[in-house]
Amino acid sequence: MCGIAGFMTVDGTSPSDKVLNAFSRCLAHRGPDGQGRFREKNVALVQTRLAIIDLETGEQPIHGPDGNVISANGEIYNFVELRAGLPDVAMKTASDCEPPLHLYARKGLAFVDDLRGMFAISIYDAERGRLILSRDPFGIKPLYYAETPRGFAFASEPQALIGAGLVKPVVRETARDAFLQLQFSTGRNTIFQDIKRVLPGETLIVERGLIVDHKMNLALKEGETRAIGESAAMKQMEKALVDSVKVHQRADVPYGLFLSGGIDSSALLSLMAELNDNPIKAFTAGFSGTNVHDERDHARMLAKAVGADHTEVEFDESDFINLLPDVVNAIDDPIADYAVLPTFKLAKEAKKDVKVVLSGEGADELLGGYGRYRAYCRPWPLRKKIRASGTFDGLGVFKKDVCKDWYKGIENAEKFVKKLNWSRLQRAQGIDCIDWLPHDLLIKLDRCLMANGIEGRTPFLDPEVAKAVFYLPDDLKMQNKQGKYLLRHWLNKRLPQAKPFSKKRGFTVPVGQWIASHGTKLGPLVALQPGVEAFCDKNAVVRLFTTEGKEEGFAAWTLLFYALWHQRHILQFKCSGDVYDALAMK
Repeated sequence: MCGIAGFMTVDGTSPSDKVLNAFSRCLAHRGPDGQGRFREKNVALVQTRLAIIDLETGEQPIHGPDGNVISANGEIYNFVELRAGLPDVAMKTASDCEPPLHLYARKGLAFVDDLRGMFAISIYDAERGRLILSRDPFGIKPLYYAETPRGFAFASEPQALIGAGLVKPVVRETARDAFLQLQFSTGRNTIFQDIKRVLPGETLIVERGLIVDHKMNLALKEGETRAIGESAAMKQMEKALVDSVKVHQRADVPYGLFLSGGIDSSALLSLMAELNDNPIKAFTAGFSGTNVHDERDHARMLAKAVGADHTEVEFDESDFINLLPDVVNAIDDPIADYAVLPTFKLAKEAKKDVKVVLSGEGADELLGGYGRYRAYCRPWPLRKKIRASGTFDGLGVFKKDVCKDWYKGIENAEKFVKKLNWSRLQRAQGIDCIDWLPHDLLIKLDRCLMANGIEGRTPFLDPEVAKAVFYLPDDLKMQNKQGKYLLRHWLNKRLPQAKPFSKKRGFTVPVGQWIASHGTKLGPLVALQPGVEAFCDKNAVVRLFTTEGKEEGFAAWTLLFYALWHQRHILQFKCSGDVYDALAMK
């Protein structure tokens, strides 16, 4: 796990030390355990390392016998099996990231088909003089690029491309509008005018500083729903989950679990407890004295049931005011998912005991867990869009002609899944796997954890798990007005204390309550922030921050996050101090 970056010039000159040093500096938080660099002709690769596997010899970039070089961010969980399948190759390291280099030498671009893991990989092909960039099919690990007059640049985070002076921090308004209404932006284009994403499952081929081709390796491929009974389906799911958790625990450092109290992390807790001799280290966040459900009591009971070592982390109003600027510093590709707040502090606390945490992201998408899926699957005319409304609909906050095309990215995903031989439920799941999952949930996990020098792993987002559950009949996913039926039924047998058939509460953070207590002070500051002032009515913003209501509270939170994000990542003010200090920077 690490941060990676690189540059290929157009004119054949060698990338400058200034650019490479900036890459290393901007990505240092992703890799506090070391730095590596490769430069030849018109190509350079940079890596900052968070050492998880092969602590002694796993430094990167790694050189192959044919002159090819790899620099990768992520974990290849089946590296043990890949090494066994290459008995004639003399490996230089024990790293999980070396086998892909040798697979590329043998199979070319098809090397990614053999990889089971989360990854953003860069390979320099010395013979062809080309650069290969590949991202895992679910988009668990991030990868961004910029096509500039000087050449092609890539990095694990947009702020590295900006910090190296290769692009300027200019807002792309269409992506901003999507962010405001959806809490994330969609598709290839980021919120930065000149920065794009390598899409989940995509491989780019770059020659002479220009993209010349690309290929896709989708996580969810076209296929028909399988006819299978509940008992057989449960055995199939269990086998895949056991195996996935087992390989996701491959590490040379201590690991633990983010335990929310919901069924996804409860399922992982049950499996980890079975697969480990020592007590699992579990971490749960809670919010005392607020109007939202506190999951710690339930999580504590589950941890006790399996003998886990449980740590409870309090997140309160003072954390909201004091930690939010740190969170914004880390999340350069902005998301207004309020779960970033406890996730950031959980990572900060977990780092004291572990270097890797497993988390439940992806279960809802693969097993049909969201209520919006049921609304999407209703008979016409009762069915709703996958994203039925935007955050600011009806609030009268924006100036004229703002957020007119905010839904376009979701529509593009809808058009894509309609071409596939899937059920309507599978289409809903597919839409979320195209945008919501990689561009919101996985950004949250990546940035909040990597900012604190800790790695996040997602066992549900595994190709073998996807094969086992995505093509199951719809009624094994949704039953009796509940999603994730098969997982609930399985968990009820394994860990009945989890109460998996109880009503889904969802994970809520009391941001509306905290903003309400600061609204009279925060409202005017947010309204006058240059990024917000550009598209909002000042008086309407002030009213929003002093009006009670769930919709108003979430809209106010979104504007507050955007104001702080604009201060840090567009105006380039380092967010220090608390929220008020950050907003006051000029």
